[in-house]
This record gives sequence, structure tokens and C-alpha cells, in this order.
Amino acid sequence: MNRSHNNPELSNSSISAEPPLVNPELEGGGFFWQGGADGVLLLHGLTATTAEVRPLAKRFHDEGFTVSAVLLPGHGTTPEKLSHTHRREWIAVCEKAYAELQKKCSRVIVGGESTGGILALHLATEHPEIKALLLYAPAMRLASSLLRKLFMVVASPFVFAVPKKTEDDRDAMPWQGYKVNPLKAGVQLLKLQADIKKRLARIYQPILIIQANLDETVDLNSGEIIFRGVQSAVRESHWMEKSRHVVILDQEFEEVISTTMKFVKKILQ
Repeated sequence: MNRSHNNPELSNSSISAEPPLVNPELEGGGFFWQGGADGVLLLHGLTATTAEVRPLAKRFHDEGFTVSAVLLPGHGTTPEKLSHTHRREWIAVCEKAYAELQKKCSRVIVGGESTGGILALHLATEHPEIKALLLYAPAMRLASSLLRKLFMVVASPFVFAVPKKTEDDRDAMPWQGYKVNPLKAGVQLLKLQADIKKRLARIYQPILIIQANLDETVDLNSGEIIFRGVQSAVRESHWMEKSRHVVILDQEFEEVISTTMKFVKKILQ
């Protein structure tokens, strides 16, 4: 057998570029798993894919729910493509996925991780019939100084992306996504956060927020900001002591699942 890496004439052409995704072997596309009359729409975070919500989705499906998850525009491809997407495109895809799920289900719950949680809040402001919101480490505010946020805005036309921190140990968990943070996408998130903050008073649905004590990506006051702004009569907040930002994939996953299912069953009983 010929081994091209031993042939200097072939070495440059045969070595592929490093893949832009962490854990590229995972399934990260959108999916729709038919189940019962109760549905759950799950939204992943910025730079991630649906691999982030699949373990949670599987548990819901095992419980008899119809489960949908959508791959947000610009994700699962290259950071360059994400850099050219607008928050309105993310919202539009979420709206379409919700409409499709609503056709199949009599009751729909919407959940999201990080930026997915903010998109879930946006859906709730447009659709009061949504039964409940499940927000995991919602990115209502980033754990960054005002100076760093200002840098993101000012530098975004000139600086494409910045490397990610490794504090989430994403390589060791079933997380799939980009290895860098495109600055223009970060600016879109900042604008989405500002828009949602103005909309919070339009939200009346029951809300479950699960945050991680070791989260260095999202400001730990994010949940409190949401609770102060919404009109929801039913609201629960839980903290995972040993987890980092991707709380739905970390070591306290079983506790996250247990807390989630108890809340959902209480709402739907």
C-alpha cells in the first residue's frame, strides 16, 4: 500500500486543513423525533451544534415527547460563515422550527443552552401559548468586562475571531462546535441580549433556570436579570456546583435531567 505521507511530492496536497469543529465526528445537524402530543424544542448555543442538546433531547424522547432541534445558520460549517450571519436569521430558523413542532403537538415547551436560552426567551415573547421555558446557563450577560465588550464591537470589522478559552474542557465532553469565537457573531449576541432585555416584561410563561457555579462564559447574574424582568408566576432557579458553562453536558448531567423532568411534569400535570 502506498502511504502518501512518506512521499514528499504528495505531502503538501494530502495533508488536510485542521477541521474547524471540535469533535467533528458527532452528529450536529437538525433533527425531529416524533413522539407524543407534548413537544419540546431545544436550541443550542453560539458556535455550537445540536450535538450540545442531543443527550437532553434523547431523555425527553424516552419520556414520550416529540423533540425538535434546529441547527442555527452559520453553525456546523465554518466560523467564517457564522461571521456573516445575522441574529434575525437565527430567530427566523427558531420560529420556523417552533411552527413545525406546534403543528404536531398540542403543548410545546422551549429550552435552550446559553444563546439558545436567549432565543427561547425571544420565542416566548412572540408566542404566549408556549407552555414553559427551560433555560440552561442563559447568556443574558457575558462574563466579560465592559472594556472587553467594547473591544469586541470596535475590533469586529478588523479582527475575524479570537481563540476560545479551554475552561469548559469541551474536548472531553460530547460537545461540537467552533474552536474560535468570531467577533461579528459576538456583536450579534450583544445586540440580541439588549433586545431581549427590553422584551422580558412580555414573558409570563413558567421558567426553569439551571446555571453552573463554575461558568466563566456567562455572567452568573444572568438568571437574576431574567427573573427581575419577566412576569412569570412560576419560576425556579437551580445551581450545579461542579459544572461549567455547558451545564447540559457536564458531570452533573443526571441532576440536570432530574430537575428538568420534575419541573416539566409539574407544569404539564
